[in-house]
Amino acid sequence: MREIIFDTETTGIDPRQGHRMVEIGCVELVDRMPTGETFHAYYNPERDMPAEAEAIHGLSAQFLADKPRFADEVDTFLDFVGDDKLVAHNAGFDFAFLNAELELCAREPICLSRKIDTLEMARRKNPGGKHSLDALCTRYGVDRSHRVFHGALLDAELLAQVYIELTGGRQIAMGLLAAEEENSASTIAVAAPLAASADRPPRPPRPHSASAAELARHTAFLERISRPIWNR
Repeated sequence: MREIIFDTETTGIDPRQGHRMVEIGCVELVDRMPTGETFHAYYNPERDMPAEAEAIHGLSAQFLADKPRFADEVDTFLDFVGDDKLVAHNAGFDFAFLNAELELCAREPICLSRKIDTLEMARRKNPGGKHSLDALCTRYGVDRSHRVFHGALLDAELLAQVYIELTGGRQIAMGLLAAEEENSASTIAVAAPLAASADRPPRPPRPHSASAAELARHTAFLERISRPIWNR
């Protein structure tokens, strides 16, 4: 089963107000494990970069000025994600920007049936707790010490680790869970019992019975109990 963990960075919070996507990062998972395959791109938004947005991700209009437009690279992105599920944190935000960009270049939007939202998953699993990506990294022991600014690929890599924990943890990699789509049996190999060897002489049984002295001490101990429950 292939899934794509992704994150976006933008010029603002609402594409309906003319805000644009400026960065996208994707991490490929197969059977809930990272394969090492990623997709990462910066895009020229063809507009200014508000200071409050730049303070979050550190991407200036000057830095993005020589980057391609999303429309120029859309096929590369679509080829990478294919038809697989797309996983994001607060996925409604990322899907809104991604589909707005696809609409601007006259492409079909990505169907929302492909959406998996880790924010909704975290709220169901830990109601009442904190559910930001930072909070979930802390909860699941994911190292985010290198995260100074928000970055689409870095955040997708962190989210991939969080998603693995939200969906059962790393025991999946050890074959403790059956494959979801194949209903296959566990792949754990069970070692066969050791066969007796003709070259190995049998050992005499070890004494496990209490000695007479031990039995006497035990009887004396029981006699000191005034109301033993086994006599009720």
